[in-house]
Amino acid sequence: MNAALIAMLLACHWNGNAGNVDSTRMQWFADAKLGIFIHWGIYSVKGIDESWSFFNGYTSHENYLEQLKGFTASGYNPDNWAALIKESGARYAVLTTKHHDGIALWDTRTYTLNVAKDTPAATDLVGPLVKALRGEAIRVGLYYSLPDWSHPDYPLSARDQFRYQNDTVRFNRFLDVQREQLDELMLRYNPDLIWFDGDWEHSASEWKASGIKMRLLRFNPNLIINSRLQGYGDYATPEQGVPIKRPKAPFWELCLTMNDSWGYQKTDHNYKSANQIINIFTDCIGMGGNLLLDIGPKPDGTIPDEQVELLKELGRWTKKHERAIFGTTAGIAPGYFNGPTTLSKDHRTLYLFVNGRPNGPVALKGLKSSIAHIRLVGDGNSLNYSINGKAWWSEVPGILYIDLPEELCDPQVSVIAVTLTEPVNMFIEP
Repeated sequence: MNAALIAMLLACHWNGNAGNVDSTRMQWFADAKLGIFIHWGIYSVKGIDESWSFFNGYTSHENYLEQLKGFTASGYNPDNWAALIKESGARYAVLTTKHHDGIALWDTRTYTLNVAKDTPAATDLVGPLVKALRGEAIRVGLYYSLPDWSHPDYPLSARDQFRYQNDTVRFNRFLDVQREQLDELMLRYNPDLIWFDGDWEHSASEWKASGIKMRLLRFNPNLIINSRLQGYGDYATPEQGVPIKRPKAPFWELCLTMNDSWGYQKTDHNYKSANQIINIFTDCIGMGGNLLLDIGPKPDGTIPDEQVELLKELGRWTKKHERAIFGTTAGIAPGYFNGPTTLSKDHRTLYLFVNGRPNGPVALKGLKSSIAHIRLVGDGNSLNYSINGKAWWSEVPGILYIDLPEELCDPQVSVIAVTLTEPVNMFIEP
């Protein structure tokens, strides 16, 4: 991924070519809310941009591949990774099995670079993590780049260099390699999700995207595919920028870095705070989406301390407030409450996310439904409330004011559960 593409990616990589999405097949994804993205590859050795550093001419391809010698995975402990991901509250994880640089993290039989034969790691790194994730009941996603900028049969068009143009024989030969690699991933690991990237380099017909999807679903009819297959995916994938409005796609996921980099870069200390990440997460789930939060392990396979600490604090918060997060639906429309909201599936409980410590009562406008009770999620404290400003002659409901004592506030974001006697009903102005 590259910052230069963010403007394009914010279009959500979504169009209608995929047809109707099977909501039953997508249910686990819709309920999951939180995933962990793992960008791991040889680019971590020198701490440079994954693939893009040579594509954009910041270093030569030869110098980029020198990193193969330093990729040891000597401290790789997939069980520890899976346990940390579980602790974060994530319900799924997505590992970069092959980025645009073409270096596979498994021992592919195809004629391409891979860590098992070309690095000191000398083994398949995908299989052990898949096993560990499943041991923690975490859904398995595999990232796969459609391009391979290192493969001699791929039509690379990097800055100031073109490998070839308009040679269908070579490109079809590359597509054979791509198909074989995807077959390997499906047969060996049977993932729950395939996360494609790089589809912008060719059209759907050139990629034979429809055929890719059909072939993958023959391996696993329940497989979920992200949007970056030129319109043949199941959900949209905005990148880095939180959508201002809910995306039009029925299912979507924001992929986000913890700092400014996808892969490990030792000079990048510009980490978001736990509070910032949690607020971005609540924005996503309040609009009915997921957050795919990225980590970048070091070349030895250890995860940087800053990333571990953020995942642990995120996990503390998600565990405390899980009933307001997982399995919920998008909340009420903007304007009624000054913050994100979610709803229980029966729409009888409205969850209000309150950042920091309010200076006064928490206000909710336009609620027509009768209230059964109001409690603080996580500790069950009942909260006092009142309804003010209701004129007897007006249909407009009064404003609900909820007292949230400072001593009860969560250090990051507090969550209030407003339980109703009927499904939520909000006033709509004529």
